[in-house]
Amino acid sequence: MIPGMTLGATAVPTYDDPLVVVPAPAAGAGNWAGAASAVLVDGVFWLTYRVRRPLTEGRGVTVVVARSDDGERFEPVAEVSREAFGCESFERPVLVPVPGLGWRLYLSCATPGSKHWWVDSLTAATPAELPGGRRQVVLPGDDLVAVKDPVVTHGPDGWEMWLCCHPLDEPGHEDRMTTRRLTSDDGLSWTDRGVVLAGRPGEWDARGARVTAVLPQPAGAPLTVLYDGRPDAASNWFETTGVATWDGRRLVPAEGPPITSPHGDGAWRYASAVPLPDGRTRFYVEAARSDGAHDLVTLVR
Repeated sequence: MIPGMTLGATAVPTYDDPLVVVPAPAAGAGNWAGAASAVLVDGVFWLTYRVRRPLTEGRGVTVVVARSDDGERFEPVAEVSREAFGCESFERPVLVPVPGLGWRLYLSCATPGSKHWWVDSLTAATPAELPGGRRQVVLPGDDLVAVKDPVVTHGPDGWEMWLCCHPLDEPGHEDRMTTRRLTSDDGLSWTDRGVVLAGRPGEWDARGARVTAVLPQPAGAPLTVLYDGRPDAASNWFETTGVATWDGRRLVPAEGPPITSPHGDGAWRYASAVPLPDGRTRFYVEAARSDGAHDLVTLVR
């Protein structure tokens, strides 16, 4: 895939001089800003992301909620620490406006001393009030499956989630991942509709596939998503991005190589897509840089 390309009528976020929105917290591998999600509400961009340090310094230490009038310069308005949830690390958060209630922040939480993850939530009237909002576990996972990194949307037909699931049945192989589709009436109690995307043997996503963004859908076009994948266990944390379309039962990956960063470990992952009033899309992506750190970047297509 080349810079500025489209898949049919759908733009995708290839690396082409992106703008750094949130730099890594320090130089070097393991220092990452990213795993972001974003929405545009009443002319304001709302962004949430996790700040991660190397394994020896605590991994995903905080989740930040920030606002912007232009989608590029953000001001933090709230921060949640992992200690408040008793978890060992945070991964991808999701910020969603909830009609009649305010805002909900979904959090991916690591169970200390294990490979297990669960999805928790905070609900409050405003984004700034989220750290003290009403907490509720959304998806606990279990002894056999870790759950994290949800993509959450809602509309006239209710709520929909694309959930990353890691099997825990084989010690040392917990990095494997699939995506399951779930639905809900309220965004808190979910019904599992089954696996819709998995790795393909021999392909760049052989080790697993994780939906990261639902793309704006042109009239008459099938639902299209961006997803992370990796070919092997050694590529854990260095995922790259592909495109898949919904065929009514599952997501079908597009042919061809993934979208990558030209720097460092090549990571180009956790993409988020925000439709703009002019018909374009603003993307936020966690991108590798040459020193091994990851910045949160943005670009418009």
